[in-house]
Amino acid sequence: MYTAIERIGEKSIRTAKSFYETLAFSSLVFFKMFDRTSYNSAMRMVLVNQIYFTSVQVLPLFIAVSILFGSPMVGITLQVLQHFGLADRMGSVLMGFVVTELSPFMTVLLIALRSSSAINAEIAVMKVNQELKTLDVFGIDVLDYLFLPRIINGILSIVCLSSLFSILALASGALFSRYLFNMSINDYTTLLFLSADFSDLFILLVKCILLGFFITLIPIRFGLRATTHELTSIPISVLNGMVKVFIAIVVIEVLSLLLRFI
Repeated sequence: MYTAIERIGEKSIRTAKSFYETLAFSSLVFFKMFDRTSYNSAMRMVLVNQIYFTSVQVLPLFIAVSILFGSPMVGITLQVLQHFGLADRMGSVLMGFVVTELSPFMTVLLIALRSSSAINAEIAVMKVNQELKTLDVFGIDVLDYLFLPRIINGILSIVCLSSLFSILALASGALFSRYLFNMSINDYTTLLFLSADFSDLFILLVKCILLGFFITLIPIRFGLRATTHELTSIPISVLNGMVKVFIAIVVIEVLSLLLRFI
């Protein structure tokens, strides 16, 4: 009995400590983002490279995924609305479901699977090989040079790619609305604009920023937990980091839904 209580207590203390350390690191990064001295030439070069690797290189795959997954979802949604005679609700459903929920969720899943694991492994390898210590010896701020560009890139990537996903999905919606409801392009776009809610779009922007922030910050945090000179600690840190990334995605999605219904 006492052993079980001790284990629960130790687990709770470790969880609380990990949460506090992540929160403190998040605060440090957040204030660094608004520090002009952080944006030196080396940092800007790394940021441009990160944007290219994360957002530009993935464009062909992302566009294909957007069309293959977004278009059928829009088509099914419009068919359901037609079946129940809810054509007048089409604009609010598309804006409320496709734009505010489906687009950021599909985007963050793709970016997390492609980039978060890579960031986690990269930082863990650098920690094991003592490359981070070498940078520190030469007076290079690893927060400015390594961490900040990746986090800013994560935010920009989620915001921009979510917007692209929404545009492609809504464009396919124009075709389905023409076929199912005999609706012209002008009527379709007017309906979408009238159905757009500023508060929902604001929550969407905040959600994309938080998703981009944490799917890059958490892998960095867990990559730093790798043990020096122990290669076996790399897959452990990547596994733990990715689990926490998906937990963060679920938490942010739930909180955004709660905010929309308040």
